[in-house]
Amino acid sequence: MSVLTGGKLKLIQAALRLINQSRSLTSLGLRELAREAGLNPNTFYRHFKNLDEFGLQVLSYIAEDMKSGVRELRQMAESSEQASHDTVTFVYHYFLANPAATTVAVRELHGPSPLLRRALESQLDASAREMAEDIIERRLVSAVPPETIHEISRMTIRYILFRAMDYIEKPGQREAIQQETERFINRQFRGAMLDGVSEQALAALLQSRS
Repeated sequence: MSVLTGGKLKLIQAALRLINQSRSLTSLGLRELAREAGLNPNTFYRHFKNLDEFGLQVLSYIAEDMKSGVRELRQMAESSEQASHDTVTFVYHYFLANPAATTVAVRELHGPSPLLRRALESQLDASAREMAEDIIERRLVSAVPPETIHEISRMTIRYILFRAMDYIEKPGQREAIQQETERFINRQFRGAMLDGVSEQALAALLQSRS
């Protein structure tokens, strides 16, 4: 969880309230932001040099708030299936409770600010790296090489973000979206387990199950 306090925290929380009203981070005006936070506009520059620096802090606030909970769940998982289920459940529920976080992540990933795009890409990569490290440390998919686990983790983080808006906006499909996301993750790892299996062994396995 973030330890931000005072005016800096008020400004970030004000931004998330405004974004929650279908606004993008880069469209916020300084006076509007300060008014929503109940602060003098000059207060902004006591904490941030410009709106880009402010945007970086907002992205960091969201990432830290979410990642701590995800890591704790993964480190308690006893299998890759449990890890994927717990991670997907936590992240989708977090986005549902914090729709502004989803809006920021989805919009700024393709937004007009190169600085924020790079920062978000970096945070997605960091989340994927932590996911892979947790899986490797717990030996949840020991038959899969570490580099492949990192590759699948990168795809997984982006897939979850890609489906997050659908999860929020389509209540009747939430259970199906969650199950689909879990299947996507599990299939990636199961497929990777077969990469090192010879064609003869794979054919024998398929024949035995037919």
